Amino acid sequence: MNVTVIGSASAASPEERALRDLYLEHGPALYAYILRMLGGDTHRTEDIIQETLLRCWAKQNLVDDEGMAVRPWMFRVARNLVIDGHRSRAARPAEVGGASWLAELGTEVDDIERMLSSIVLRDALGTLTPAHREALQATYMADRTTQQAAAVLGVPQGTVKSRVYYALRGLRTALEERGMN
Repeated sequence: MNVTVIGSASAASPEERALRDLYLEHGPALYAYILRMLGGDTHRTEDIIQETLLRCWAKQNLVDDEGMAVRPWMFRVARNLVIDGHRSRAARPAEVGGASWLAELGTEVDDIERMLSSIVLRDALGTLTPAHREALQATYMADRTTQQAAAVLGVPQGTVKSRVYYALRGLRTALEERGMN
């Protein structure tokens, strides 16, 4: 159990000393009780203890007096906090982790990445001039040499090379603007 004790004994106010004493006296038993209720969740247990002590502080219920037993009250407050937490989690939809919903759809993360990349690429290709886009389609996308593409497009081979060069430069800029390197 790693809970910081409030203030030093000499500089603490009477309320802070009373809260520290309350924690030292009841904290270990309260921790074990809450930990069992939460099935071993140490982080949530520490949160519940902290909230319980804050409620003691707010109620000024820091010492046993006038027949009021603080310990049963603290255990009841902690139990109610655990129940409230359980109810609030049960009332909202279950949280899903990163890509688990993709697995349920039968889709792999790599498939989604490829699909998103193709959308970005298509958008970037749309920024090119028709002549540059046509040169890329005739060479890279059709798996042709510049000589073969020149014959298909009916332009000189040097023109195809120039258009491909400037198309790739424009495409690189468009992709960088869209966050793809």
